[in-house]
Amino acid sequence: MSRLSGPLQQAINTIDGAAMLAQVERWARINSGTANLEGLGRMAEELSEAFSALPGSITLEEPAPVTAVDANGKETAVQNGKHFVLRVRPEAERRFILTGHMDTVFPADHPFQELNWLDDEVLNGPGTADMKGGLAIILASLSALERIEAWRQVGYDVMINADEETGSLSSAPLIEQLAEGKYAALTFEPAATPEGTLAHARGGSGNYSLTVTGKSAHAGRNPLDGRNAIVAASTLAVRLKELQREDISVNPAKIDGGAANNVVPDHAVLRFNIRPKEPAAAERFEAEMHALIGEVKQAQEVDIAIHGGISRPPKPVDRKAQTLFDLVRECGAELGQDIDWKSTGGVCDGNNIAATGVPVVDTMGVRGGKIHSPDEFMIAPSLKERAALAAMVLHELATEDVL
Repeated sequence: MSRLSGPLQQAINTIDGAAMLAQVERWARINSGTANLEGLGRMAEELSEAFSALPGSITLEEPAPVTAVDANGKETAVQNGKHFVLRVRPEAERRFILTGHMDTVFPADHPFQELNWLDDEVLNGPGTADMKGGLAIILASLSALERIEAWRQVGYDVMINADEETGSLSSAPLIEQLAEGKYAALTFEPAATPEGTLAHARGGSGNYSLTVTGKSAHAGRNPLDGRNAIVAASTLAVRLKELQREDISVNPAKIDGGAANNVVPDHAVLRFNIRPKEPAAAERFEAEMHALIGEVKQAQEVDIAIHGGISRPPKPVDRKAQTLFDLVRECGAELGQDIDWKSTGGVCDGNNIAATGVPVVDTMGVRGGKIHSPDEFMIAPSLKERAALAAMVLHELATEDVL
């Protein structure tokens, strides 16, 4: 039997692709790079006005404290924007969480700021795919569903954070809090391919900074009295890379520090990223990393401080999550959309949600591509297409015991 009941079909018919496109164009013209607090503030105002069409309460949540290590090895506070939250019918027995992000990877001084139509259907512009198009889909799908009486028996939270592109460090506690007890979750990152492929299982991600403190000395008169921090950091970089396995990648990315050529350097900061495929791989790496640090400290007589860790846990697909993927495919088929999926090494807020035990599909956003580059594009007809898909999936989750 078709899932497209009369009320659902009528609701989907109200989705206005042209209005959604105008919304995306307006939002994409607002620079909201993660560090652009003014631009993020403007986006939060825009979202508050747009989402006020839905019932419930809107709040702008303060970011959790975040620190980073600067080039001198000093731990400093990182400023982040406020996170948008809409809470609808919190008393409902069955509730969902829908998430997105308002920040982009393009700072206020980046040359990529304009919109450009590549053809009649493809719009090139900052954040069009990643993910202001996805934000329009959240609003359109929920607005359509609010027309259906059966939908008004369930509740939901919408969380749109301001720091996803830098790892959601200041919004991770909020994501965990809002995900707790939810029946299911949808995240509106762009599809993994222009054809609409979903991201299936995801690896995790962790970022680390190792601050090495040695001892300076004259490179000619008394070099043996020095303890070379650059050499120690380089040793760590090489040895950490050797910890890479099939289930985890290790990427030493940068070494800050050094001194004049005639000075034994007493300071260095090594930065690296890991991508574990499974939680066990991350745990093994942590143990091996600490053992390696202890070995280098003793052998080279330096001090090493650790900052950072896993920010996105791996996202395997369990039975409930697979059932949700199957539902998305089935709904897509009824709408004439061919839905497929593939595993990916990329990470997003879906990783954080899955870690709470809530089943999630995290690429429900637009079809597009070349994100994080000046060639980023969105396929405009996919706005209405994916809004219809999200509405149908959510309606089924609300009215049937799918999971």
